[in-house]
Amino acid sequence: MNTPAAPSTPPPETDSVGRVSATPAAVALIERLVAQHGPLMFHQSGGCCDGSAPMCFALGEFLLGDSDVLLGEIAGTPFYMSRSQFAYWEHTHLIIDAVPGNGGMFSLERPTGLRFLTRSRLYSDAEWEAVSALGPPA
Repeated sequence: MNTPAAPSTPPPETDSVGRVSATPAAVALIERLVAQHGPLMFHQSGGCCDGSAPMCFALGEFLLGDSDVLLGEIAGTPFYMSRSQFAYWEHTHLIIDAVPGNGGMFSLERPTGLRFLTRSRLYSDAEWEAVSALGPPA
C-alpha cells in the first residue's frame, strides 16, 4: 500500500482555518518586499499574461473591481481574487509559497530571483465546515 508523500511545503503560517495562508518562505519574501515598498496587496491572476499566479503590488496600485473578493490576509497583506475564480477554487485552501524563479511581469518580487506560487489542497470535512461558517468572501 502506498502512503501519500509528505507535502513539499511547510504548514500554513497559522493554525486557524482560513481561505489562504503562506509558507515561511513566502512570509519572509513578503516582509522583504514590505521593507522596500511599504504596504502590499496580492491579487490571484486568473490567466492571460502571467498564467494563474499570485501577483504582488504596492497597496492600491492594482485597481480592484466589483468582481474581486478579499480571501484573507497573509503576513498582514490582503489577498484578493475574482469572484468567478473563487467559485472554482472555493473548496480548496490556498497556500502561497515563494520558490526560485521569475515572478509575474508586473509583480514586485520579479527582480528578487524568487516568485510567489499558489499551491492548493482540499479542505478536510471539519475545515470545510469551519470555512463555510465564515460565509462568502466580501
